[in-house]
Amino acid sequence: MIADGLNVINDEVSSTSFRVSRAAIGPRNFLGNYVNYPAGGRTAENCLLAIKAMVPLDGKVREGVGLLGSPPIEIPRSVERDSRYAHLRTGEALARGLAAKNRFNLRTIGIFLLTRWLGVFLVVLIDLAAIEFFEGMFANAAMALLFALSPVVAAVYYAIVEGCFEKLSPPPPSICSIYDSRFWWVERVWKLHPINFFHLFDGTPFLPVLWRLIGVRMGKRVFDDGVYISEPTLTTFGDECVLNHQSLIQCESQEDGTFKSGRTKIGAGCTIGVGAFVHYGVTMGDGSVLAADSFLMKGEYVPPHARWGGNPAREM
Repeated sequence: MIADGLNVINDEVSSTSFRVSRAAIGPRNFLGNYVNYPAGGRTAENCLLAIKAMVPLDGKVREGVGLLGSPPIEIPRSVERDSRYAHLRTGEALARGLAAKNRFNLRTIGIFLLTRWLGVFLVVLIDLAAIEFFEGMFANAAMALLFALSPVVAAVYYAIVEGCFEKLSPPPPSICSIYDSRFWWVERVWKLHPINFFHLFDGTPFLPVLWRLIGVRMGKRVFDDGVYISEPTLTTFGDECVLNHQSLIQCESQEDGTFKSGRTKIGAGCTIGVGAFVHYGVTMGDGSVLAADSFLMKGEYVPPHARWGGNPAREM
């Protein structure tokens, strides 16, 4: 089972040469978000690689364990509370769950195609209006203005679409099986996420406005240079926060076929570094800083005005 952002690396380059090697991931592994798996990784069967975990290249072959952090430390492969859903992963229960999931997915595909088609129609309508209705001295200026408005209208439209589905969806459960329809609603909203349109506004005052349309509780004068927020309704930012490029606030997790979520609160004046990852159930006190490329684990509390960094993040 693979979460988002897996990068399998099978080439190595030096100043004089390169080589390509086979990269192989063992069976019954679980890979968390943004794992870089290189050729020669020393992992075998039934391993859990946590979010942003460093894959070991030397030492013993790890099997039946979890790996967390960079450098990695061994953790339990699974936790006892996740076993309550084990009966849904085999036999008739699994067959029924997969069939129901496929039916739900078909409806999601239909919703996705319909909302995207309406978005394309709206943009094409604006562009055709620019060509059709403007003539004379100011025609070029009017056309340029309407063409420039097209991506803005598209971003606002898709933000409103996701905001509506956020309101229609049941609240994300704190814990459930991935074969539970409440998780499928969460997954549906992910598929409708307009993040590609949002990146047009990175670093501008308009991006926090779009996040508010979706449902994020966003304070005043927040600078956003390209954050990704997976669960808008579970995320809160205070005033004057700084969110750097490719930072990520993820208020959920999937572990061994189990979905978990929790609210994350970023206090006023906080800074999230470039590429930093903030997990669910986190509280960052006012004025605190998370360093670049750090992983702030679930349930952590960062005191006000503290500086944390590393993977997993600790006070610096």
